[in-house]
Amino acid sequence: MPLSMAGIGEISTIVKVNGRDEQRRFLESLGFVDGAEVTVIAKTAGNLIVNIKESRIAIDKSMANRIIV
Repeated sequence: MPLSMAGIGEISTIVKVNGRDEQRRFLESLGFVDGAEVTVIAKTAGNLIVNIKESRIAIDKSMANRIIV
């Protein structure tokens, strides 16, 4: 399922990152790589604040839909 469907406080493991090459590289530079654990901290109008690799990152819904957990 896409990361945008994960519940608040739920720890998920990233299975795959979809999108064009530059989008995948951008997400990978933020720490969204296969096997990484990500926790949804908050959701606001479809946008997410997530905790990944000891960092909090805000991503929009379109980016969250590219991350499969």
